[in-house]
Amino acid sequence: MARKIERRVPLAPADREALLGLPNLVRRIAAGAHIVRDGDRPDHCTLLLSGFAFRHKITGNGGRQIIAVHMPGDFLDLQNSLLSVADHNVQALTAAEAAYIPRDSIRELAYERPAVAVGLWADTLVDSAIFREWVVNVGRRDARARVAHMLCEFSTRLEAAGLARDRRYELPMTQEQLADAVGLTSVHVNRVLRQLGEEGLIDRQRRVIVILDWARMRDVGDFNDRYLHLETQRADRA
Repeated sequence: MARKIERRVPLAPADREALLGLPNLVRRIAAGAHIVRDGDRPDHCTLLLSGFAFRHKITGNGGRQIIAVHMPGDFLDLQNSLLSVADHNVQALTAAEAAYIPRDSIRELAYERPAVAVGLWADTLVDSAIFREWVVNVGRRDARARVAHMLCEFSTRLEAAGLARDRRYELPMTQEQLADAVGLTSVHVNRVLRQLGEEGLIDRQRRVIVILDWARMRDVGDFNDRYLHLETQRADRA
């Protein structure tokens, strides 16, 4: 989390020390367990330390729309530091570990250290950029492009987080969950995955995905990683 913030906002040593010194309670979370429920009034914000988590909304007829997937180093509910009521659900996608940080402590730190505040603000803005792209993905792309775009995003984000390399990674979602993220049925998602494999774009062994032709896959998925705002990360690696 500290490294993510420092890629976008320079932190003085005292700022970094204060950020890492936030009081927290570390908990293990079982796959599928709720971290936040719609309607909760949390007194903490949750930072994912290991594993994966996802945000989702439930419609009146019980349908589920997954609206975000989170990786280690991500705040799952930073909005709870300012908003009093949760308006969606957050669940563990896999077995995970998270740090629960009192919301008052985060607010006090942000008030006292402007550089930290800007870093946390930038983090929420990138989350918003990803939300916007997901809305476009569900609303305006066809089924093949939706799935390809999602697979490209996972590859890019996992590599940026140091959790994958060479366009090879383990997809942290079932086909049913992927379907709920792209607004399709699991049967349709399975059909699209097979099609992408037959076209030589991906290789798939259970949940392990290898993108074989990145340029073509990116074109199929209408994928441009500008919305992930990784420019600073690339400069750091260079």
